[in-house]
Amino acid sequence: MSEELVSLDQWLQEQRKDPAFRREYEALEPNHQIARLRILRGLTQEELAQRAGTQQPSIARIESGRRRVSLQMLERIAEALDADLLVTLRPRQAEDGAGA
Repeated sequence: MSEELVSLDQWLQEQRKDPAFRREYEALEPNHQIARLRILRGLTQEELAQRAGTQQPSIARIESGRRRVSLQMLERIAEALDADLLVTLRPRQAEDGAGA
């Protein structure tokens, strides 16, 4: 039995065609951005928590997507990571891509 190997990027591109997968994936994106930037800055969750004025378990829950994070907490985390926080509102689109 021969299975074709695909890269993670190829697999993800294919999965994102599914609207349900895309919604869930995009909902986690801010959490992943925090984790990636924390790692790039060479910080542990504990160090980030101290800088942001919270506790390590809170950072772990935020990064994993198990906790909804407030704008105020995002601002504190952005400051602790020496990062800019950008909040964007955009119109919702129908599943077929047509605008509202």
